[in-house]
Amino acid sequence: MRMQKGSDSPHNDAWVISILMNIIQAKRMLVDPGSSANIIRSRVTEQLGLQDQIVPATRVLNVFNIANETTKREIMFPVNVAETIQETKFHVIEGDMRYNALLGRPWIHNMRAVPSTLHQVLKFPTPRKESKRCTVNNQQLKRCLQSMR
Repeated sequence: MRMQKGSDSPHNDAWVISILMNIIQAKRMLVDPGSSANIIRSRVTEQLGLQDQIVPATRVLNVFNIANETTKREIMFPVNVAETIQETKFHVIEGDMRYNALLGRPWIHNMRAVPSTLHQVLKFPTPRKESKRCTVNNQQLKRCLQSMR
């Protein structure tokens, strides 16, 4: 198992990135290969000016503590990561979470990405048939967690 420099244990950092959504740089996006859905906060859709694109749709999301959250709306819009743009469907939630959005397996598969939580990188093909490698910026996570205190 690979260790972080200056550390006696492996990292367990969350995977937080910034992406371009509706021409706005959105921060605190959690990439979660264990999630079966893409989720976005209602407040974020309002800030992006996308309320008129939200459509009614009901889906039950099961969370790790066996509780259920029912979403009643969804939205689809382009997400730009390192100049690779993909139409992405998000389930809109009213509740609060530490991140502005959660990018799950549907987004990872749509990007044809290969995530490595161990190395904290995401590798995916670009429209120009190149391979792009994005490294996770954990400074965003640290600032996010400090602001929550």
